[in-house]
Amino acid sequence: MPTQITHLSKSIKYALTSAAAVSLAVSLNVSAQEDETSAEETGPVEKIAIVGTRSAPRSVGDSAVPLDIIGAEEFAAQGSTDMMSMMSTVVPSFNVNDQPINDASTLVRPANLRGLASDHTLVLVNGKRRHRSAVITFLGGSLSDGAQGPDISNIPAVALKQVEVLRDGAAAQYGSDAIAGVINFVLKDDSDGGMIEARWGETMEGDGDTLQVAGNIGLPLSDDGFANFSMEYREADPTSRSVQRDDAAALAAAGNPDIENPAQIWGTPEIKYDFKLVGNFGLDLGNDKEAYMFTNWADREIEGGFYYRNPHTRGGVFSNDGGETLLVGDLDGVGQGIECPGVSITDGNVLDDADYAIIADNSTAVGANCWAFNEMFPGGFTPRFGGIVTDASIVMGTKGYTESEWFYDISIGMGYSQIEYKIKNTLNPSLGPDTPTEFAPGTASQLDKNFNLDVSKEFEFDGLYEPLAFAAGIEYRRETFKQEAGDPASFAVGPLAFDPATGTSQGFGIGSNGFPGIKPEAAGEWSRGNWAGYVDVEAYMTENLMIGAAARYEDFTDFGSTFNGKLSARLQMTDTFALRGAVSTGFKAPTVGQSNVINVTTAFVGTQLQDQALLPPTNPIAALKGGEPLEPEDSVAYSFGLVGEFENGLYLTIDYFNVEVTDRLSRTSAIPLTPEDIEALLDQGIRDATSFSSVVYFTNDFDTTTQGIDVVMNYSNEVFGGDMKYSLAYNWTDTTVDDFNPDNINLAKVEMLEDNLPAHRATYTMNYSKEDFRALMRLNYFGDYYEDHVDAGGGLDIYPGAELTVDLELGYFLTDDFQIAGGAKNLFDNEPDLNPFAGVVGSKFPTTSPMGINGGFYYIRGVYTF
Repeated sequence: MPTQITHLSKSIKYALTSAAAVSLAVSLNVSAQEDETSAEETGPVEKIAIVGTRSAPRSVGDSAVPLDIIGAEEFAAQGSTDMMSMMSTVVPSFNVNDQPINDASTLVRPANLRGLASDHTLVLVNGKRRHRSAVITFLGGSLSDGAQGPDISNIPAVALKQVEVLRDGAAAQYGSDAIAGVINFVLKDDSDGGMIEARWGETMEGDGDTLQVAGNIGLPLSDDGFANFSMEYREADPTSRSVQRDDAAALAAAGNPDIENPAQIWGTPEIKYDFKLVGNFGLDLGNDKEAYMFTNWADREIEGGFYYRNPHTRGGVFSNDGGETLLVGDLDGVGQGIECPGVSITDGNVLDDADYAIIADNSTAVGANCWAFNEMFPGGFTPRFGGIVTDASIVMGTKGYTESEWFYDISIGMGYSQIEYKIKNTLNPSLGPDTPTEFAPGTASQLDKNFNLDVSKEFEFDGLYEPLAFAAGIEYRRETFKQEAGDPASFAVGPLAFDPATGTSQGFGIGSNGFPGIKPEAAGEWSRGNWAGYVDVEAYMTENLMIGAAARYEDFTDFGSTFNGKLSARLQMTDTFALRGAVSTGFKAPTVGQSNVINVTTAFVGTQLQDQALLPPTNPIAALKGGEPLEPEDSVAYSFGLVGEFENGLYLTIDYFNVEVTDRLSRTSAIPLTPEDIEALLDQGIRDATSFSSVVYFTNDFDTTTQGIDVVMNYSNEVFGGDMKYSLAYNWTDTTVDDFNPDNINLAKVEMLEDNLPAHRATYTMNYSKEDFRALMRLNYFGDYYEDHVDAGGGLDIYPGAELTVDLELGYFLTDDFQIAGGAKNLFDNEPDLNPFAGVVGSKFPTTSPMGINGGFYYIRGVYTF
């Protein structure tokens, strides 16, 4: 299966590349298209969405639940270049922050809608479920710990016609994951024209240089269809917002000449390359029927930093007693041949101690036999962690009307995500001087397959103002998660960890330090399937009252079945004001990856690094510590709001929401392992158990209530002979942890769940255009928040204050087809409050800052339209 999927991914890549290249060549050799009809002739275009209702698509104002529609132009006019950051700019209830040192979260950043976890939001493309990423968020700032959601960063902005954000629970309509809402990415479907864009930018600190080139082209597919292609390439240098760690500074002051400054880098990772291709196809088959297909392929390589390994104190490498004595390896075996002397660390630099000189002199028999890793890394070391992320999908189907006026939509789809982990500038301590310093720790992949059949029809009933819209459907979904073993050196149990000849352990760690390789016994493939059926009805009871109802039943092969429902209503009170509201139940099924993954993570507990073994909750050791088979997370949500559409063009919505989630899934706090626990792990064949300090596992172990208010306001008028558009979006979100197990989840984690995201977020945008000139200014407000620094639970509490940033872009059309623009994200280079614990691990700012840690970013771009 993996070989077949790899071939599928490559086939999608080559097919898209070839088709797009041929199409672009053809397009650039045809005559320029005719001028588009002016906006004055056509009038304003009403924004219509397909998400949120199974009846005919509705405008934003007519929806019974909160719905945002974001046009492609809103993504273009900002400094962010990745989809995650773009979404957080235009949707205040959507939050994402930098992940400088956070294991696989550095490769695929978790994002949050309405204060819930990243996999509590269902992601669609063209109305079809998007597959999950292979990345499970082992460290996600508490809120997304354990989450496994889709990777929307693989969707290029240039491919989008619009994005629809349904801010309401919708599991009864769309299935698992739609607890917080639904995001639907609608692809461009033009059959002619296109554009090419190039942009460059860097931070105001002079780092993070970013280059991006993107293009889109639409072509006819015979006389009755379209073929639309999009491409994006991006690369970015890393940033550093670091200070020297206190321990590294002390080592340098004591005379160690090999200490890097800074020893540890906090910043956005290096994007070596990021390539994306998207194709969207449609063909009119006649007789009210059409065929469609859309596909994507993406590939990127990212490399970031890890925690610094102190050459006096790092356990399993340099010392096992906190830095009192050096960890010295006896290469010919304990009790065999030459014995190794002890080396006490008596001052700030062991390198100039006489005892160390004895073992470091390899010209003597003692020096040749006795080994300390200070000989290889005299200043300690900081691993560089990253990986290659590959993503591919294809969906095809047909839809139309039968002779009896039933509308049908039948489709099949497959999505694949793979993460190939890489780590370098590190070692496998148990291998001693024979260790490599670069490893391939293994791969993880996710394969999703979907089948959907949806039907709908309108029925006339006496007493109804309009026909009742009836919809029903069935869905089959199969999910497979796979882990493949790393290279042998990344998980090898070397002689300095366990000597088979003598049966002794010398206390050295096992596996590639920082991210040990996936062992063959931890590798595997796990699958599950589920069937679902739903019904959905919607009707105008009177001219002004619309009521909707939906029910969905799903049956999973691993944990059983679930039933969910939803009621919604909208009442037009006057020509100006309408009330709307909904109540629903929902669920989020645990993924097969969450139920089966095994991983070793290096994380802070208190102020010390330790290796934590993430085990399946059904593993005997996890079960001994309270682990149980995972169950679905359940939710009850309700919302109500006011819609105002005024004669002067002002549009206003105010919505309150409340979501109660029970049995929420998270990673436990670190649970210390006793010697008896470690012995039991060894008995299970987990030979590297002696390296573990604690165990964590995923668990349904707490309940939350999340409530909030969303305010959206739009208005436009004429200013200085040009058009000015104003938009305000405000979000207040409050989360309360109602119940939790204090044995698994500590109080710092509770506070992170409740307060790590700012309670208040707002954006105010002014967009002005006159003839060939345009200008955009956006104010971004971030309320105060809480951070448990490095998720340590060790009293490193930070309470940064509120911040305001300003974005600005100015653009000018040099010709009808070519425009240039320049701007800045965070124009005045505002920075978060300083980190009061910066010396502990070297981060200048709180790492979970919602405004990011890089400060200002300026850019220029040019766009050619044809």
